[in-house]
Amino acid sequence: MLRRLVVSATLAVLSAAAPAETLTLGLLPAEDPRLILTEAQPLVDKLSAALKMEVKPFVATDYNGVIEAMRAKKLDVAFFGPFSYVLAAQVAGAECFALAPLGRTGASYRSIIIARKDKGIRTLADLKGRTFAFVDPSSTSGHLFPKAGLLKAGFDPDTHFGRTIFSGGHDASAIAVQNGKVDAAAIADGLLDMAIERGAVKRDDVVVVWTSEAIPGAPFAFRKDLPADTKKRIAAAFAELKDVPWGKQTIARFDPVQDSAYTVVRDTAALLKLDLSKMK
Repeated sequence: MLRRLVVSATLAVLSAAAPAETLTLGLLPAEDPRLILTEAQPLVDKLSAALKMEVKPFVATDYNGVIEAMRAKKLDVAFFGPFSYVLAAQVAGAECFALAPLGRTGASYRSIIIARKDKGIRTLADLKGRTFAFVDPSSTSGHLFPKAGLLKAGFDPDTHFGRTIFSGGHDASAIAVQNGKVDAAAIADGLLDMAIERGAVKRDDVVVVWTSEAIPGAPFAFRKDLPADTKKRIAAAFAELKDVPWGKQTIARFDPVQDSAYTVVRDTAALLKLDLSKMK
């Protein structure tokens, strides 16, 4: 109930603060929200210049908050993870249009499960009875794919662990492993590298236990019910953007992407027998 009140209050502020010539841009809280906003500022500035309008960024308290904000028509565009995009496409009318192939991961990335080396965990079987951190119920690499990976390996993801938590962010999961608060965690490979570069995790202290198949990259999507000329204008603005700093990485360009690229994500959700209509 409290989370719903927080999301509702945030949406009310967005509604009151966004004039007609403002593009509202949603960002997932994959890391600390303040860090997300700081790292996204160059994109916000360049997009604002390309569109010749204010671009107002918004980071929710969790993945669901961004989906709900778009469903409530408080966001025009959002940067989704692959699975959160699939959910948003079904329940919030999201339509993907652009993908940022980052230098570290390109147009795809992978989910990994990490553990501290001193925990003696080297295989998925070693995770039996251990404490484990997922990121968010709607996280692709932090929940959906590692859970499916366990199932494919013959382990029940709902009973294999002694205790599971949702950390709320990839960086939070990595830090929880580093500090020994959990025995292991699921995280995106590129985000682990970033946590190591920032000094939040020591590379020599962790071991990769499992790696997923390639996952299509995180897309930008606009609301399907936006006017056609507005969507064309937004897509054209993203296509113009080049060499945009994003944290310690640079987005060289934004490539067009179609909804069919995320079929593998929908298939993975089907393997887990997830009812997408109820995951909002």
